[in-house]
Amino acid sequence: MEVREGPGWRLAVDPGRQPFVVLVGGGDSDTGEWAAELTGEEARALQRGVQALVDQHRALVETLMEEEAIDLAMEQACDGGQLWLSLEGDRSRWRLRFVLCPGPGRRGVEGGWGCPASAALAGTLASLSL
Repeated sequence: MEVREGPGWRLAVDPGRQPFVVLVGGGDSDTGEWAAELTGEEARALQRGVQALVDQHRALVETLMEEEAIDLAMEQACDGGQLWLSLEGDRSRWRLRFVLCPGPGRRGVEGGWGCPASAALAGTLASLSL
């Protein structure tokens, strides 16, 4: 099992633990802590979606004024359901949120990370081979 974590976020990967091979978590003293297990397909969709939002933010950051806010969102098919992701913030600080609405008979998940945790989690997700 590979565990990576920092203030406000956690990511654990265990390929031998089927079907839920990834544990994601987050939270802080204001919101409390949360964690959810993801299938491999759900984790890969989260990884692709977060990277797409970070890339979009990076492409737009130079066009934003210092005080201007940005809200990017996307939805993608995921394991028979839908995964919605958003990146909200400004030029230098942003937070991530997600909602997983899987196919019938499966659990749904909602979570998010604060500003410093979002950047750290995004970097870690990008470096993982899922």
